[in-house]
Amino acid sequence: MAVRLRHGIFMAPFHKMNENPTLLFQQDMQLIEMLDRLGFHEAWIGEHHSAGMETISSPELFIAAVAERTKNIRLGTGVISLPYHNPLMVADRIVQLDHMTRGRVMFGAGPGLLASDALMLGIDPSVQRDRMAEGLDVILRLFKGEVVTDKTDWYELVEASLHLPPYSTPYPEVCVASAVTPSGGRLAGKYDLGMLCVAAGENAGFNALDVNWGIASEIAAEHGRQMDPSRLRLVVNMHLAETREEAKEQARFGIKEQIDYLNNNMPRIFIPDGTDPVDWFVEQGNAVIGTPDDAIARIERLYEKTGEFGALLLGAHDWATWENTKRSYELYARYVIPHFEKFNEPRRNSYQWVTRHQAELTEKRKNAAQAMFDKHEAERSQRGQRAARPEQGKESTFG
Repeated sequence: MAVRLRHGIFMAPFHKMNENPTLLFQQDMQLIEMLDRLGFHEAWIGEHHSAGMETISSPELFIAAVAERTKNIRLGTGVISLPYHNPLMVADRIVQLDHMTRGRVMFGAGPGLLASDALMLGIDPSVQRDRMAEGLDVILRLFKGEVVTDKTDWYELVEASLHLPPYSTPYPEVCVASAVTPSGGRLAGKYDLGMLCVAAGENAGFNALDVNWGIASEIAAEHGRQMDPSRLRLVVNMHLAETREEAKEQARFGIKEQIDYLNNNMPRIFIPDGTDPVDWFVEQGNAVIGTPDDAIARIERLYEKTGEFGALLLGAHDWATWENTKRSYELYARYVIPHFEKFNEPRRNSYQWVTRHQAELTEKRKNAAQAMFDKHEAERSQRGQRAARPEQGKESTFG
């Protein structure tokens, strides 16, 4: 694989509604601190304003706080819902974060997922994708240093420009959300952007992966470009443990609450009565609930579907207790990341080389050890012989 696979998290977040939200903000930051220590590459933070479970309303505020607690992990807005904001304000905040993080920020944009968010703002959900496209076009022009005068039915800009240039060259990486519809792929192809495939672990999203990437590639070709697979990011829900049975039992702690939440927004997950939701999720292929080997197998399946891609993002959730959740990420870092980084191939090659030459190496070690014993005995024997000889060349005192 020519494209090195990165690993990260996509944090909406989804939190059980009986917990202290103040402490959950701290927990989310602690999680990203831990991921930074474990060697994860990216963390994407969502924006939501209603419905209950997804508690972060400003990914920019969260990123500013967690950037001070981390060293290496890159931090992205996953995503800013552009129809909810004046595009100049979004561009200004991203550039400020670009400076504050010394280039670790990434800009993810989308139309807004929750209809309840849009309705509270008096926005017809049917216009959100068009408004997102309008806002994104302006933001990219501002990033490039243009002065923009523009008026639509939802914003007006008069000789607008950024008063700070981006810290990154030419500006922070930009990605668009893509699920099932072709809107994200169309924008990615038109503007040469990355794609955040937020439903890659679900059947409908998985089935649309190659279609939407194909749309992006086709439109990019019309503009004389090629899509860069290193900027394709796929989101998959996982919970890992030492055994499949342990993983399933741990996930029963909270998976039903998230299913109920998703169905409360829009009924779409239909589990037959009397069916265990964890077993159903696994059987349907909607998530990995198992071992690191199961995670590796799912990622290999994604390669078969899409070809090369740049990052696997784990969907953050409260399916398990906090302690078991942390262990899941640790198992991923210990066993899944090095599998795709191929960190251990030289070690395995070295082990196998020794195995093939075991007899020869054993004989050489025995010979070397015996040679040392022989040398030692020879030297002791020589010293003994010298000590036993009478002294020569000295006159007797009484002679």
